[in-house]
Amino acid sequence: MTQPLRHTLVAGFGNLYRRDDGVARFVVNALREHLGRPPLDPMDDGFGDLTHDVDTVLLHQLVPELAEDLQNYSLVIFVDAHVGSSIPEPIHEEPVVVTYRTPFVSHQTHPSTVLALTKQMFGAVPDAILLSLIGYDFDFGEGLSEGTAALVPQAVDRIIELVTRSGNVSADPAGSTPASAGEIS
Repeated sequence: MTQPLRHTLVAGFGNLYRRDDGVARFVVNALREHLGRPPLDPMDDGFGDLTHDVDTVLLHQLVPELAEDLQNYSLVIFVDAHVGSSIPEPIHEEPVVVTYRTPFVSHQTHPSTVLALTKQMFGAVPDAILLSLIGYDFDFGEGLSEGTAALVPQAVDRIIELVTRSGNVSADPAGSTPASAGEIS
């Protein structure tokens, strides 16, 4: 039996041990707190807790295997860091198109490629948005720079707006109960 279509997946990715590159973990955990759930610890990726209107997962990097999970959602929000010289906005938002993209380096998979795999393998693909926060410090270490840390609450607010606008859940933590396929518009 297939799983019922779920509402939203927030998939954060980045290297927690390269300072601002790990901003997605801070955004996802702040979102989880807003939703009344405990934070994910560094050894927990969130895949064992995919039963809510808004699910959250954390990955060191995007992998093709994520395609199987994406088929169950109507919206996926990818969260990552970006370098200011490439994108000057503090928080950059863009729709993710379904297409195969050649990675900049061989171990990277772009969100659009994961979506393309989802469509090819399962015939379904969620709407997708990439939300990236500017990083100032990508050196080895843990924790965020002051500038990037200040963006975390704004990113969480934007995710709540996107989820609410899409009709997926209310901004109320009580909206985190499992949904049946018939509840999705």
